[in-house]
Parts: sequence; C-alpha cells; structure tokens
Amino acid sequence: MPLDDLVLALQRFVDRLVRRARRGRAPTPGRRRLLVVQIDGLSRGVLEQALAERRMPFLRRVIERAGWRVHPMFVGLPSSTPSFQLAAMYGVRPDIPGFHYHDKRQREDVYFPRAGDAARVERAQASGRRGIVEGGACYGCVFTGGALQNLFTFAIMKRPSGSGLLAALSAIIVLLWVALKSTVITVVELARAVLRLLADPVGEWARGWKWLAIKLGLSVWVRELFTLAVARDVYAGVPSIYVNYLDYDVVSHAYGPRHPRALRSLRRIDDAIKQIWRVCRRVPEHAYDLYILSDHGQALTKPFGQLSGGRRFERVIFEDFFTPAGARPVSPERPAGRHRLASGIKALRMGRAPGYFQRFFNYIEDGFPWILGEVKEAHERDNVRVIAAGPNAFIYFVDHAEALSIERIEERWPGLAEDLSRHPGVGYVLTRGADGPVCFWRGKRYRLSLAEPGPFAARPDAPLVVSAVADLMAMPSAGDLVVYGIDASSGHVSYIAEAGAHAGPSPEELHTFVVAPPGVRLPEPLNHPIQLYPHFVRYVEDVEREPAA
Repeated sequence: MPLDDLVLALQRFVDRLVRRARRGRAPTPGRRRLLVVQIDGLSRGVLEQALAERRMPFLRRVIERAGWRVHPMFVGLPSSTPSFQLAAMYGVRPDIPGFHYHDKRQREDVYFPRAGDAARVERAQASGRRGIVEGGACYGCVFTGGALQNLFTFAIMKRPSGSGLLAALSAIIVLLWVALKSTVITVVELARAVLRLLADPVGEWARGWKWLAIKLGLSVWVRELFTLAVARDVYAGVPSIYVNYLDYDVVSHAYGPRHPRALRSLRRIDDAIKQIWRVCRRVPEHAYDLYILSDHGQALTKPFGQLSGGRRFERVIFEDFFTPAGARPVSPERPAGRHRLASGIKALRMGRAPGYFQRFFNYIEDGFPWILGEVKEAHERDNVRVIAAGPNAFIYFVDHAEALSIERIEERWPGLAEDLSRHPGVGYVLTRGADGPVCFWRGKRYRLSLAEPGPFAARPDAPLVVSAVADLMAMPSAGDLVVYGIDASSGHVSYIAEAGAHAGPSPEELHTFVVAPPGVRLPEPLNHPIQLYPHFVRYVEDVEREPAA
C-alpha cells in the first residue's frame, strides 16, 4: 500500500539517523544474512491451490518471474511445530512426540503453551548446540533458536525478553501507524462480524466472540507487530531473523485447511511477506536471504465427540477398554460390601456409578479437571495415563519408567491394541516391537519395515512414512501406545474439538515446502527438517569469520 511505503520510508530515514548515533560498528556489508518467514500449518497442497487461485499474488510473482524455487519438504512425525522447530533450529532429533505428552522418566507432562515447559525442553534437548537465530531475533515461535530478541515465543513466556519488544517500539513512527491501521481493520472486522451475525445468528453465535477476539489479535495486531519488528531488525542489520505467522494455522484449526476463511488469511500473510521483501530491497548492503517455509500441514478432521456421544477420548479409553463390563474391585482385603466409600469413589472414577451421581461426577471431571489435579485432555487411573493432543493421543503405563513393548503390553492387556484399532474413531495404533515399530489398523497387526510398509503400502511416500514412524517410536517420551485418528474407518478424526488438525501421518500433514531465493542450494531431497540446520547455521558461523573492526 502507498501509505505503508510512505511510513516505511520515513522510518528508514529516522532509523539511519539512529544508526549513525549508536555505539559499536555498523553491520558488515556483503555478508549474507538469514531471514526465515514461517507460515504455520500450510501444506504444499494448499500452497499450490493458493498460488493457482492467486490468493498469494506476491509469492506467485517471485516464483514465476524472479526465479524463486519451491523445494518440497517432508517434515516427519509428529507433524507439529515444536518438533519441526527444534530440529531445524538446533539440528537435533527431537524427543517431542506431540504438542502435549508425558515424560515417564520425569513423571510429568509437557504442554507447550504452559509457561516454562518449552524452555525446559529447549534446555534439555538443545543444550550446547548453536541455534540458527543466535544473536538475532525470533517472533511467534516455540523455541528461541538462540535469539537475543524474542517476542511471543513460548520458551521465554516466564522470562520475556524485552529487547525484541523494545526494538519494535524504537520505530515509534511505524508503531503509531500500525496501531492506527490495526484499529481501522478491527473496526471493519467487527462490522463484518455483526453483519454475519444478522445473516446467520445460530452459526455465528455458536462460533462465539472468543474466536473473533483470537482472529483480531493474531490476524491483525500480532501480524502487523511482527512485520514491524522484522522491518526494524532488517534496517538494523540483525544477523538472523525468524518470524512465524500464525494466522492461517489458527483459522484452519477452527474451520479446516481449505475453508475460504483460511485461504483468505493467506492473502494477508502474502502482504506481510511483500512488505518484508521491500524492506530487504531498501537495504541491499545487508544482503538478506529470505526463505518462506512451513512446519506442517493440516488434515480436515471431525471431532471425536461426534462419534462417541460427546464423551472425550480419555473417558472412552477408561470406560470401554480398561473397565470390564460389570466388574467391581474385590479382593481378600476388600471383600464385597466393605469399604463402600472407597469403592464408591472408585466406581465414580471408573465411570460405573449409577444415574445422576455419575453424570454429575462426569460433569465435574470434564468441565473442571483442575479439581482433580489434571490438565484438560489428560487423565490417569490405576497407573494408566491418557493424553489427547490433537489427531494423536498417548497411552502410558506409568508404573514403568521405560517404554513398554507390545509383548509386555499384551501380557497385561491382551488384545488391547487390536481392539482399540477397531474403534470407528481410531486409525493407527503404534507400538514398539522387538524388531521395530508395530502398527495396528482396523483390527489387523502389521510389523512395519521398508520392505513391508503395511497399511501405508499404497502411498508413494511409504518409505518416508515408515521411517518417520520408526523415528517417532524411538522417542522415549512417545506413549507406550500412540493412537492416531488419521485414516480411521469414519475418516480423519481429532481427539480435541477442531476442524483442522496436525501431528499425524496423512500426506496433507507431512508434505510442506521451502521457498528459497535464486542461487540458493538446499539439500535435496528434503526428507526431514534436521537437514535445514547445516544450511541455516552457516549464516551464524559467518558472523564469527567477519574481520574485526
């Protein structure tokens, strides 16, 4: 937009004055600098659709006319942001089986939005490794990548870095413009929401105002602030920058990956990329290499509750698979008719109390899990812990610190994995075998190997999928049983309430891309995000080779 260009030009003039007055040497001209723009949740298939339908006109133009190249990338399992970013930022094979999981060795859950969890994982798994954003700036990510400036990054939520925000606030002219522009867009979006409510009162009210607030916060204010902060860093010659735009991922979770609202969000991200590209062009002496990539795709899913009468996955597991019909806990120390209070509580927790009492307890447990000391979508009973994390869920036998093989699981619960895989809301059930991973699918057992890809045999990417399953089941923190709702008999299923989901093995989730500028040579084929690390870390290593001023 012309007004954006005018404001950015004015900020560039002010920034040059600031740079002349600052201490220290100016950025060294000629050395290549790293700038990564991540479009969270965008699969290669949806990218191709957006380019074909001209929903991302700037990206289409640089690909068709400027020689930029789309490099296909396979992201591995789980297809999720934390796993991708740890591998790409630090060059390590992550022990991160999902967005929410349990560490049996430490006897604690890891839930990335919770303050402190991302920082603990980053310290434990990336300790001593050089990050690709070392000395740079990071925005909207799970991990810092070694950045000095961080804004809205999970790993520093408990100890936020003020430098990233101060860098943005230093560009006061543009900040005021962003505030004004975002306010106008917010008013327009609120007016549209009112019109949609009048046109479809039931549908819009069901989606709720909470969704509208999230949309305005992420798709307007946060996106504009991130773009401002990146522009300021580019002008200053920050050695490496990583920004993650969340708009598309959030809308896709709510409506589905190809919903018109999700596709419309890509136009706004395309505008932000164009603005960043223009700023890079205005300071050619800083020589930024701009990469656009995605960490995973999304699959269109139905919530598990639609198949279970509204019961959550964890409750179905305990009520239908770990509680024999009509069974009551009886032992010589606890004969029938004694300890009725304890037995009654046990019956409530096992879902076997009669009538209104059980319904009331279910309401308390489902609506207020913190009363029972639990995080939502995580439950534990009788040394069995179940965590639902998206289209993936984990079952842990927590009385053993080590991961259990299918042979040991079958000794305790014969036929459990096979029966579970027959449920209409369950696709793949993965376990560890003596000779490698084992997969149960629709009641059949498969020993996975490159020679025998089992239920993935018909897929062109079968060798990659089998290798990704092996990587996943080699993670100590993966469940003793790893359950996916992907490719269930009823279609793709998510164990939390969402229309778009990721973490699983569907082609939509696993196949993404890197758009690289002309002349850049990336590893080929890109079969895991860990392959990006040697390429990206060279930009940081070049800083050390700069001659002293």
